[in-house]
Amino acid sequence: MNLRNPLSLFCLLLLVLGGCSQSDVQRYKDLENSIQSMVEDKSQSEIRVNTLTNFAWEKAYSFTPYTTQGNIEEKLGLNFKDPSNLEMRDDIYLLVFVNGDKVVQYAEIDRQKSDLSFGEKGLLTPEDDVISIERH
Repeated sequence: MNLRNPLSLFCLLLLVLGGCSQSDVQRYKDLENSIQSMVEDKSQSEIRVNTLTNFAWEKAYSFTPYTTQGNIEEKLGLNFKDPSNLEMRDDIYLLVFVNGDKVVQYAEIDRQKSDLSFGEKGLLTPEDDVISIERH
């Protein structure tokens, strides 16, 4: 392929960019570890997510065990391939962070013999970012 041809260069660019559609979405393990520590600390009853993040986000959507791929995409309003396979799991919550019209991070939150409440709609914002811990 002659890369000096503008059409060839354009097609190559489309292939490269199209192949990277979700590769920049990273699992946020530091947040997972911080939440796990707070749940284990019996004196904690709330988690302020915005104090634990170091990236820009507008909304964070929570998904409970067994949520299907279709339901995740419907709630997000975006294409997002669930890397956790939540549809087949009962041991985690999935927390997906969105900035603009793009998924920017996700976290797999271990249930650890506790229930986490992510607000009435399962939606967090930087201003309304409290997760309530309900231990068994």
